[in-house]
Amino acid sequence: MAIHVFSWLLLGCLAGCSKGTQNPPGTNGDNQTVTYQTSNAIFPNPERGFIHTYNTLSDNNVLDAGTLATLRSRNVSLILRIVYLQEYKDRSIGEDKLAAIQADLDKIRAAGLKTILRFAYTDDMEGTDAPIAVVEQHLDQLKPLFQANEDIIAFVQAGFIGAWGEWHSSSNNLASPENQKRVLSKLLEVVPAKLMVQVRTPVMKQRIFDTAQPVTQQAVDSGSPLARVGHHNDCFLSNATDYGTYTDGQIEAEKQYIRDDALFVPTGGETCPPTDGFSPDCPEGRNQMKFLRWTYLNLDWYEPTINLWRASGCFDEFQRNLGYRLALESSEAPLSVAEGKGFPLTLHFTNSGYAPMYHQKSVDLILKNKATGSLHAVALSCDLRRCKPGQKVTFEEQPNLTGIPAGTYELFLNISDSSTSLKDRPEYAIRLANEAVWQDETGLNSLLRQLTVE
Repeated sequence: MAIHVFSWLLLGCLAGCSKGTQNPPGTNGDNQTVTYQTSNAIFPNPERGFIHTYNTLSDNNVLDAGTLATLRSRNVSLILRIVYLQEYKDRSIGEDKLAAIQADLDKIRAAGLKTILRFAYTDDMEGTDAPIAVVEQHLDQLKPLFQANEDIIAFVQAGFIGAWGEWHSSSNNLASPENQKRVLSKLLEVVPAKLMVQVRTPVMKQRIFDTAQPVTQQAVDSGSPLARVGHHNDCFLSNATDYGTYTDGQIEAEKQYIRDDALFVPTGGETCPPTDGFSPDCPEGRNQMKFLRWTYLNLDWYEPTINLWRASGCFDEFQRNLGYRLALESSEAPLSVAEGKGFPLTLHFTNSGYAPMYHQKSVDLILKNKATGSLHAVALSCDLRRCKPGQKVTFEEQPNLTGIPAGTYELFLNISDSSTSLKDRPEYAIRLANEAVWQDETGLNSLLRQLTVE
């Protein structure tokens, strides 16, 4: 597979318009380019967008399955679940509590959603958390839960320290640099390697890893722990420093650090009541979310800011663009190919969202026989995490049709969850932002083209 990244191009042709080009060697018939029309529709996609928050202090540890079942119809695919361990500050987590957490995760899976997880001990600035040894014991207990549910966990917020698990106001000195490092190191140990952890401020990550250098592709490829740690800002768009999220005098440098980091690790959070005359209006929200590459934002706090966006007409824009928004610009392939042979397939993607995709997906070419309706899947090697915001990415593939009988086939893309447990569930498939391509029942995206196997 070859990947080429170009500058942003506008789409210039309606869906399905095509032109013949020179026939590639080894194929039959004319090569054909199909150009796609982008869609302005609002729809849910996994691991991105506006979210709702549910915590265990206010709902007696139980998620309501009926409520969860309605969220996707409101274009919400992701929730933040804050689990308070207030009863276990001096002892191990009870088996009943662990069972209750798993029951909640089962409901999230049944509803076709994913979750951001955070654990904490208190929601009171004057409250108490747990000693570091207890935190580490609890993380060991939670390890099987993380492993059993890694398919529906989008991200893990570092949590545990201080009020709301936001890494301040600790009663047990957990907010010291030494203990913050111990908590994060333990989290990275017990959380499956495919999942990313978010910390509360950029300085915390820089201090723990002793570097102000952002994540690079090299760090991702090497499996560096640095490339597993992102950011959550829980006082977004509130004042110059976002209530201390940024260091006074280093605000622009720290924002640039997050912007660079967020090409590879996620940023999200929630707004706070504005102070000091700060206005979280539409232009400010748009500029900051786009610059910092926001992938999700809480609808439940701070509601006056959310309502301001609704009243000002930018809420839909933000709902559309939070996280990734992938679309096909065009594709090239021959009209026919000899039975049992491979053929060249070129896919041109754009990403108009604020952020990239952070979870690797399985991408399959699906061939549907027009006469019999039978389906055949051919795995592609393209990694859609490479579709960065505001860029066009080209993937050159060579699907092998060994074992696929002669016939005429409609072509589709299946961009599915990489876990075997969710791969066949349409709720977890990626919908492309193109007109006339999405099939809601199957979770497939039509390439609006046919291929004859001769």
